[in-house]
Amino acid sequence: MDILPSIVIGAGQAGLSASYHLQRLGIDHVVLDADERPGGAWQHRWDALTMKDVHRVAELPADEPPQHSTARANEVIPAYFSEYERRHALPVMRPVSVRTVTDDDGILIIDADTRDGDRQWRARTIVNATGTWSKPFLPHYPGMETFLGEQLHTVDYPGPEHFRGKRVLIVGGGASAVQFLGALAPLTDTIWVTRHPPIWRTDEFTPEAGAAAVALVEQRVAQGLPPRSVVSVTGLMLRPQEREAERLGAYDARRPMFSSIEPDGVRWGDGSFENVDVILWATGFRPAITHLAPLKLRSPHGGIQLDRGGRGTTAVADPRIQLVGYGPSASTIGANRAGRTAANGVRRYLATQHGPDALAAASDIALSR
Repeated sequence: MDILPSIVIGAGQAGLSASYHLQRLGIDHVVLDADERPGGAWQHRWDALTMKDVHRVAELPADEPPQHSTARANEVIPAYFSEYERRHALPVMRPVSVRTVTDDDGILIIDADTRDGDRQWRARTIVNATGTWSKPFLPHYPGMETFLGEQLHTVDYPGPEHFRGKRVLIVGGGASAVQFLGALAPLTDTIWVTRHPPIWRTDEFTPEAGAAAVALVEQRVAQGLPPRSVVSVTGLMLRPQEREAERLGAYDARRPMFSSIEPDGVRWGDGSFENVDVILWATGFRPAITHLAPLKLRSPHGGIQLDRGGRGTTAVADPRIQLVGYGPSASTIGANRAGRTAANGVRRYLATQHGPDALAAASDIALSR
């Protein structure tokens, strides 16, 4: 079985960026994507999410960004990714669901499920670009299994019309919770609960402020701590489409977390009860990296430590592994930059560990395709 210089796992924004830069450097590779079609996590977003609702989507390398409009984001961005794959002839294979990555005497073994059954690849390096969408975080509260209404996570969100006439409890203190309140409060009765009081940003979010926020996330990754989202350190801001919910007081009536869940609602710490029809968990995601567990990349602090003080993409515990869309690069702009950094990290590793001849051979294979 041939040994590839590199394999990219995931074909979202970060994976496509990494593939583009690996190809530009002449490094032979394939991209393994678990989805049936292009689009990354965007193809799974709810139909009511339009391009004007999303945060800015950065352009892929050497390309123009998709235009913001009233069109559905789960159609526009997948089409954009698909055309990009085609135009640059990126070597994406799908559907390929990676189960594990293991080490065999210095060679990385990738075991995966495909449409035709089990398959295995061998590689010298890996760029992991699996994001977070497939790993929704759902906290456990006493009695949640007894609730007779609906419990939905962000990944299950069907759009605002589904909730009309229902009493909805929205759990979470991040941007998704704010957006859900903005969409639902004008339609139905909402209750907002968070573990901590929300921190609102009232000043302008300048590039300097963004860089400072990213630096805080980088500090955690540099210490091997589990990454937090960039929005967790930027604070929350309301967009124009959320001002009606603000006028209705949806953001002022925030309550602390309940103590337990009962069949018809939730019980607060003071013993009072709130009847609700739906619990909408806007409680975020975790990095989708369980397939990397056999490589033992996690630090004693629970996260994967990255090089360059958290600004790089190389796993300190194993320089064969590049992580993009992880920690400070978990945004469309950060993912693009990380893709380039990761490709350079792969080139550096191949040249250092296997010599210039190995890198030249990788380039020759790629150019012959």
